[in-house]
Amino acid sequence: MRLRTLPLAASCVLVGSALGWNTSAQPILILLLALFTSWLLQILSNLANDYGDHTHGADNENRVGPTRALQSGVISKSEMFRAIIICASLTFVSGIALLWFAMGKAGLFAEALVLLAIGVASITAAIKYTSGKNPYGYRGFGDLFVFFFFGIVGVCGSAFLHDTHFDWRWLLPASSIGLFATAVLNLNNLRDHVNDRASGKKTLVVIMGFNRAKWYHLFLISTGWFCIAVLFSLQAETKFIGWIFIPLTVMLLNIRNVFRCTQPVALDPELKKIALSTFLFALLFFLSVGLRIF
Repeated sequence: MRLRTLPLAASCVLVGSALGWNTSAQPILILLLALFTSWLLQILSNLANDYGDHTHGADNENRVGPTRALQSGVISKSEMFRAIIICASLTFVSGIALLWFAMGKAGLFAEALVLLAIGVASITAAIKYTSGKNPYGYRGFGDLFVFFFFGIVGVCGSAFLHDTHFDWRWLLPASSIGLFATAVLNLNNLRDHVNDRASGKKTLVVIMGFNRAKWYHLFLISTGWFCIAVLFSLQAETKFIGWIFIPLTVMLLNIRNVFRCTQPVALDPELKKIALSTFLFALLFFLSVGLRIF
């Protein structure tokens, strides 16, 4: 299940909930259901990724990073497939419950159907990342899907569940979370690029090369923070600006470490740093913009 990835999955929900918190009829219930649904989606993606990479040969004895379940032989492919089906079913049920309490009870059935379609697309994307006959993660599209679903869909969708209308300014923090989540994927692909190339997995790092991917990593993080700066220039009343230096400092140190790295295996600890600093940013954003504690 790779439970260490769950804080990153919660980040988009926290930021989106912060944006719509003060107009929500039942913010706590929607927040909890949205968090639960996002965690199930993340676990589903992790299970499907384990299954897909094992099936396509990317998880082998040359792979760098934590040992995978199928790779280690702890469980069988049939057991993993059943786990994927169960998790996908639970995700769908959780999503239906979320839509009912957020919109169904208010009679917003058209909006609920649109979000239901997006939810089904999210489940499909989670499975198709590395699974199936033509997984998009093997053709260099993983970054785009992560940005879209972790950022735009995750943040704007969570905000819409609370507020039931769309504000274009939501795209700024949504882009930031999407870019930070993509940076985590890029670090993963930087770490694994040698084995990915040998296994036929064409990530963006494999396509552009190890050194260019370092500059791409800088672009992802710097653009994410630029979006935050623009957002705060439009919402000058927030006091959150002083607290952003905590996760920002961690990310700046991460960029330095990435550019200094010559051995891909050394990047494994950096994934956790970006994931947790993104979660810290989201939590501080929620406390400031949503609950207005500071």
